[in-house]
Amino acid sequence: MTPSISIPRLVIGGSASGIGKTSVMTGLTRALRDRGLKVAVFKCGPDYLDPTYHRRAAGRVCHNLDGWMMGREAVLGTFGRVCADADIALTEGMMGLFDGASPVSDEGSTAEIAKWLGAPVILVVDASGIARTLAAVVRGFTEFDPELQIAGVLCNRLGGEGHLALLREAVSQPPVLGGLPSSPALAVPERHLGLRTADEHAVPESIFGRLGDTITQWCNLTALIEAASKAPPLQWEPATTKPMIPTPRCRVGVALDEAFHFYYEYNLTLLQSLGAELVYFSPISDRELPEVDCIYIGGGYPELHAEALAANRSMRERIARFAARGGVVYGECGGLMYLSSGITTVEGKNFPMTGVIPGQTIMHERLQALGYVEVETETDSVIGPAGLHFRGHQFRYSELQLQSDLPPAYRMTRAYDGRVMPEGYRLKNVLASYVHAHWASNPEIAERLVEECERTTRAGCLK
Repeated sequence: MTPSISIPRLVIGGSASGIGKTSVMTGLTRALRDRGLKVAVFKCGPDYLDPTYHRRAAGRVCHNLDGWMMGREAVLGTFGRVCADADIALTEGMMGLFDGASPVSDEGSTAEIAKWLGAPVILVVDASGIARTLAAVVRGFTEFDPELQIAGVLCNRLGGEGHLALLREAVSQPPVLGGLPSSPALAVPERHLGLRTADEHAVPESIFGRLGDTITQWCNLTALIEAASKAPPLQWEPATTKPMIPTPRCRVGVALDEAFHFYYEYNLTLLQSLGAELVYFSPISDRELPEVDCIYIGGGYPELHAEALAANRSMRERIARFAARGGVVYGECGGLMYLSSGITTVEGKNFPMTGVIPGQTIMHERLQALGYVEVETETDSVIGPAGLHFRGHQFRYSELQLQSDLPPAYRMTRAYDGRVMPEGYRLKNVLASYVHAHWASNPEIAERLVEECERTTRAGCLK
């Protein structure tokens, strides 16, 4: 029997990017948590940064829901599994409500996720410099897609209580349920790649408290909860992955520190369900590599910590030896950069990295790649045979200048223009590329990776 879940839920959508969805979502999450509710939190799209805010606000892991990379079954399966012990679920959208992988359909958009989840939408708008015109904006959103239920409006950057009262009078349906006043005290730090990761050093706990208190003061929480409670029961298919294996089949070393922390929870959970024990280590501060059968280095900001990474020569050498002996190494974006010969910053400074991939990483001021990609593997590797297909995303300011004739491991097609490009590098049991892969698009990747770890360990490659 297909299980169903009855959980109050909302999608926090926006009229555009940069209008305050993350501030609203974070504040609402904290306000509901302060009421004693267990809040399950999600983020639409391939974002790694916003989920760090939601995780701290909710006190639990935030999961990505991406229609284009994951597909409907995996989105609903993830949502149902994560919500099992929650009282209410909040999902922050990406970009504008209808923006996604296609300019003419819902594909990959927040609207698509809201429909799949059967979730009412709370529309966040930038209210600065606007009055009655807001009624026209809201009507456009509500009439654009009648299948989408927009249950209320929250106005960011309000001029004051009088401004909020005026907007409430101007917009009757859906109702204006509150908002956030324009205040420097509510601003969250930003950087060249968007928001900062919400670690305790960059984002103090006081910001979460202020956002939660402000939402409580300026928004109709009761009405928001009532809107969430009107969501119908949701049917979902349980994940098709095997049940958790109690005895570890292998140990996967996952790089996790200030330089490397871009991982999809889905990928990590999938590895664990297949019997992989995750062992976290820091390429910045740890001198020794833990005893592992595989190294997984995700994305992050190695360029910002290049000096510290270069200074930890002990770790760089141990990873290089691990790879040279035939150890399984998988790197994505920042991981590729760390596996290269070195990183040259925009200031022209060069810092040596592990040297596993013979190429120099060059940082640029402008974006070098951004958007969804579809990948076909060109060669057998640690994630499976040639001809394997999966989906992912790129977002990078660097390029890799190869220093040897290394054939590409991937045939990559950009979703937005259909351009086919070479990507990815394979050496022995090392595979690295600029693609952030979401393994819901092909769970076989994790299965093959675990199998390869077992095989190399049995073969004694790491002794």
